[in-house]
Amino acid sequence: MDKRREGESTPIKNHTTVERKSDRELVVTRTFDAPARTVFEAWTKPELFMRWWAPKSMGVPLLSCEMDVRAGGKYRLEFGQDASNSSAFFGRYIEVTPHSRLVWTNDEGGDGGPVTTVTFEEKGGKTLLVLHELYPSKEALDAAGTGAADAMPEQFEQLDELLVALGASAGQS
Repeated sequence: MDKRREGESTPIKNHTTVERKSDRELVVTRTFDAPARTVFEAWTKPELFMRWWAPKSMGVPLLSCEMDVRAGGKYRLEFGQDASNSSAFFGRYIEVTPHSRLVWTNDEGGDGGPVTTVTFEEKGGKTLLVLHELYPSKEALDAAGTGAADAMPEQFEQLDELLVALGASAGQS
């Protein structure tokens, strides 16, 4: 039996969807309860990005994060237990439109990895985020599988936690 009083609502958890749109495309969508400016900053400020990007369940921390967030700027993410046992992910930003769009390359594979586009669309104080990965071939997407995308729901839960903390700290200033 439902013991809620009339008019009370249960918070609806935002859902992450991961969808293969074509032979070469993977799309991840999620709504965040924060303005686009705040969500965009969480994706573009290294000190914020490091707080949510590495899924905690994988036990592989993000050791370093360098981001020159401008068209032509580069990024480099270093994951691992320590510097001697780490993996790097890197590329360059193709397009940066503050608070609405990021486009970057994923160059660590050496054979032309996917191009990632993230859009931030604000509606009523919430942000619809769409992450679109376009792979160079069907084979490249097949080889990548949805491994990285499978981690997205956990990453986005961690981003939610950060956004709540940022909202709370903004409210105190």
